[in-house]
Amino acid sequence: MIEPRQPRGTRTGFTTGACAAAAAKAAARVLVRGTLLRSIESTLPNHAQVVFALHRCEQRGAVALCSIIKDAGDDPDCTHGAELVAEVRLTSDGEIRLARGPGIGVVTKPGLGLLVGGPAINPVPSRNIRDMVREELEPGRGAEVTLSVPGGEEMAKQTLNARLGILDGISILGTTGIVKPYSTAAYRASVVQAIDVAMEQGETTLVLTTGGKSEQFAMVLFPHLPEVAFVQVGDFIGTGVRYCAKRQVAKVHVVGMIGKLSKMADGQMQTHAAGSEVNLALLAGLVAELGAPAALQAEVRAANTARHVLEICSAAGYTGLATLVCREAAGHCSRHAAGPLSLESHLVDFDGRLLGDYAVPRRTT
Repeated sequence: MIEPRQPRGTRTGFTTGACAAAAAKAAARVLVRGTLLRSIESTLPNHAQVVFALHRCEQRGAVALCSIIKDAGDDPDCTHGAELVAEVRLTSDGEIRLARGPGIGVVTKPGLGLLVGGPAINPVPSRNIRDMVREELEPGRGAEVTLSVPGGEEMAKQTLNARLGILDGISILGTTGIVKPYSTAAYRASVVQAIDVAMEQGETTLVLTTGGKSEQFAMVLFPHLPEVAFVQVGDFIGTGVRYCAKRQVAKVHVVGMIGKLSKMADGQMQTHAAGSEVNLALLAGLVAELGAPAALQAEVRAANTARHVLEICSAAGYTGLATLVCREAAGHCSRHAAGPLSLESHLVDFDGRLLGDYAVPRRTT
C-alpha cells in the first residue's frame, strides 16, 4: 500500500517508466521460471536497484501478467496510484517488442522523438523495459510486452498529452526512474517538448504563457494561431525563450499578468513565487519615468503585490506602467534568449484585457 501524499512534502517516488519496466521484468520471470511472485527487483535508468511490490501476478497459459501501483511520492502527479500493467508473451526471434494496451497513449504528431502511430513510451523507459526483460530471458529468446493502465484515458485529460498529439492515454515517462516532488526538470522538459511539437507542425510563431489563465487570454489575442502554437512555460520563461531561439522560431509572443511580467521586467527568468520576489523599487522607478509624483512612488514601494501596484497606478491615471513593464520584460527575455529572436511581450489584466505590449526587434546575434 502506497503512502498518502503530503502537500509540499519531500518524499520521492517512481516514474511510470520505472514501474512499467519492473512489471515487465516480473512477468518475464514468471514465464521463464514458472513461479508466481510477490515482488521484483529492478534496475532504474539511474542504475539504482529497487524492489517493487507486485499488485497482481498471474499466468494464463503462454502469457504472464504483472502489475505495480505507481507511488509518485509527494509529487502532485495525476498518475499517482495508477496501476502499471505488463503482459508478456515469449517469442523465439530474439526481439523485444513493446505494444500499447488500454490507457497508454498513441502518438499522432511528429516532434516527440517517437514513431507516429506508435505507443507513447519515451526512449529512456523503452530501453529500460527492454533491458529488464532481457535480463530474464535465455540467449536467443524474445518477448512481446503489452503495457496498459486502467483509467489511463481519464488520467491523460489532466495532462497536456492531447496538445502534444498523444491521444487515448498517458505517456510512459522518466529519465532517471525517480520522481522528485514538484520536479523542475520535468516541467522544463515539457516546455522543450511542446516547442518541438509546434515546430514539427510547421508553426513559426509561438505564444509563451505563464499559466492556464494567461493562455486562455492569449488565445483570444491571437485567434488565428492553432492550439499547438501556445506553450505554457509556467515559471520557466527563460527555458522557453532560449529554446525558441535555439530552434530558430521566427516570432515569440510572451503573454502574462502583472505578477509574472514584473518579475521578468526585473530580469528574473525563473519566476516561481518561492524563488523570486516582485521588485517594488523597480516598479516605483518605472512610475517615476512616467512623471509620477514622489508620493505615488512611495505608495508603490509600500504596495503589497504587483497587482496592488497596478491598481494604485490605474487609480492615479498612470496607465502607461503596463507598457513600461512589457518593455523591460521583453528586453530581458530577448537578451536571455542569447540568439536570433523577434519577441513581443503582452500584459493582460485578470479579465483578459490587454493593458500594454512592447516589441523587441529581432536580434541577429
